[in-house]
Amino acid sequence: MTPFARKVYRIVSRIPVGEVRTYGWVASRAGKPGAGRAVGQLMKRNPYPVVVPCHRVVAGNGGLGGYSGGVGKKKALLELERRIATWLGNKK
Repeated sequence: MTPFARKVYRIVSRIPVGEVRTYGWVASRAGKPGAGRAVGQLMKRNPYPVVVPCHRVVAGNGGLGGYSGGVGKKKALLELERRIATWLGNKK
């Protein structure tokens, strides 16, 4: 795994439940502004989907981007997490 890939997976693993970040945001945080497509390719090949929640990374244009399980599943996961985050917020 390249140093860039390690950085990307570490950054994505820290995106909080119920939140999303863009491919470009992740690329910038990993030290490679403009490498959003490279981040997308890493998310596509994510070997750690339980630890690295790639479904929380979306396109900069407001679209969902891709997802290996299908965009419908990505949308459902994000909605579920949004509800969980809201519920947890209401319990504080």
